[in-house]
Amino acid sequence: MAFTETGFPGLLIYEPKVFGDHRGYFFESYNAAVFTAANIHYQFIQDNQARSGYGVVRGLHYQLAPFAQTKLIRALEGTILDVVVDCRKNSPTFGKVFSIELSAENKKQLLVPKGFAHGYSVLSETAEVLYKCDSFYKKDAEGGVLYSDPALAIDWKVPADAMLISDKDKVLPVFSAINHEFQLES
Repeated sequence: MAFTETGFPGLLIYEPKVFGDHRGYFFESYNAAVFTAANIHYQFIQDNQARSGYGVVRGLHYQLAPFAQTKLIRALEGTILDVVVDCRKNSPTFGKVFSIELSAENKKQLLVPKGFAHGYSVLSETAEVLYKCDSFYKKDAEGGVLYSDPALAIDWKVPADAMLISDKDKVLPVFSAINHEFQLES
């Protein structure tokens, strides 16, 4: 099966079928028909790509409604620790953290529905990340959670003295102080 459940409603690991031989490999990184056959219906309309060096921590970010985004995240190069926090108030996993290593080698992708704060840390010398979004980015709708919130106790797998964090991400609120109306969609 291409999709693995995570125990968080709607948060799925996607593993495309990879065809390899002595020449290299080929795979469809995204195929709408595969998602539709699994009863997963998103229309991705924007791709974002970022390159970062070891120790960079990006996040935890989200977009507020009506600009909230579902994301499909993968590493094109290197390895990242992809981290999400469920911000959906009526979810059984509200306030819980999920993380997974995504790499160019394992080709796993994480499907993150609306209502999650998302971030990642770079575990390799460099990493290039691509993610698809089902809504356009809107600066005025930005929100986030402090990467170092003690209540979340996220292990970013990078020593604190090696972390590279934007000034914006250093001043995000802790989880208990965020203000939003995310709900688990049925």
